[in-house]
Amino acid sequence: MRHRVAGSKLNRSPSHRRALWQNLTCELFKHHRVVTTVRKAKQCRPFAEKLITLAKEKNLANVRRAVKLLGSNRQAKDVARHLFDDIAPTFQDRPGGYTRVLRLSNRRLGDGGEQAIFELVNYEPTPSGAVEE
Repeated sequence: MRHRVAGSKLNRSPSHRRALWQNLTCELFKHHRVVTTVRKAKQCRPFAEKLITLAKEKNLANVRRAVKLLGSNRQAKDVARHLFDDIAPTFQDRPGGYTRVLRLSNRRLGDGGEQAIFELVNYEPTPSGAVEE
């Protein structure tokens, strides 16, 4: 029986799941929107939201914790800087719920996996061809 067992293993080892969460969260913070499967997005959501909550208070200890959680490579350090400087201030007055999972109607071609858009709540896509200033 699965009483009180939260989450799913996604057919991966614990280290592979951790790497998946780190990579998906880094891409989410870089691009503000990621297309992935529904299950991956739902499993990654708590990880991403905890990082945003951590980034709302900028101090050295929180920056180091965020870099450690995102993985200690060069990309993670750049993403952590972007998280603390650009993303977290936009959510300063919001008590939670920083991400959303929007299901897509079309399925993945290879295996028919259910797809979703995993994005930050305040993300507003620019029309294609428009120049950002």
